[in-house]
Amino acid sequence: MDEIDFGKVGVLYGGTSAEREVSLKSGGMVLEALKRQGVNAHAFDTGARGLVELAAEKFDRAFIALHGRFGEDGAMQGVLELLRIPYTGSGVMASSVAMDKVLTKRIWEGAGLSTPISVALTADSDLSGVTTDLQLPLFVKPPHEGSSIGVTKVTEENQLAAAVALALQCDTCALAEQFIDGRELTVAILGEGMQARALPIIEIIAPGGNYDYQNKYIGNATQYVCPAALDSELTEAIQHLALQAYRALDCSGWGRVDVMLRARDDKPFLLEVNTSPGMTDHSLVPMAARAAGITYDALVLEILKMASLKIAASGARA
Repeated sequence: MDEIDFGKVGVLYGGTSAEREVSLKSGGMVLEALKRQGVNAHAFDTGARGLVELAAEKFDRAFIALHGRFGEDGAMQGVLELLRIPYTGSGVMASSVAMDKVLTKRIWEGAGLSTPISVALTADSDLSGVTTDLQLPLFVKPPHEGSSIGVTKVTEENQLAAAVALALQCDTCALAEQFIDGRELTVAILGEGMQARALPIIEIIAPGGNYDYQNKYIGNATQYVCPAALDSELTEAIQHLALQAYRALDCSGWGRVDVMLRARDDKPFLLEVNTSPGMTDHSLVPMAARAAGITYDALVLEILKMASLKIAASGARA
């Protein structure tokens, strides 16, 4: 692909969130993939350089390889809209909503899509009825973090207060969520609207069922099965549910929908949507793409081709 198709491309990575190190790895691999294909690509660490410098670079497109706050939550998307730089992934609103697990679940529930029951908690919340309503075990997590940061599996009632306190170190509230006993799956999606398509499903088999930061990014004990061992009817049902979840939030470009498949009846439950998934050598979207016959380099280029502005420029003048 000739570089004139894309102009000067900025790979935005690093940032200031708790997922900075993962983002640096993702962005570094994306940058090299673009360069291998002749794209005039340049790294831009938003955690080390400011917005004035971003504007001065005069990028024609931006590939967002940022994870977490100020990169995946609509903030950087808003900056790029103001600068009129087409960017990869979802727009301002979809990115913001998907980053908020509480709001995401409300939208899914309103759309009639299955998701584990949950409750949002603050430092002042009465915890006495939580384990009764959700039952044990349950998960407590910061609703605006990713990469399993601040997440606790609560197996006894006396662990709940500490789990909430840990989540509140990362966020303004904590999300307590029903535990679904079953298989952990994820569905990568490319495209937008009715043109979006689901890639092969991945099953994640982590040691002790604990798919935490260590087992996601550092260790090699986690097993991944792609395509997941599911019959064709169930595969189609899960992919359809993931696409419904993605469209309900008005996501675009690409993303990844995490799902739990309940063991007792094979019912899928939506957990969250990641609108700027990892692109490291441990990451799941490139794995699903490979299973669909898409190389890493081709995947990166396809995502970049979909870079766009989502907010129409106004012709009004004050």
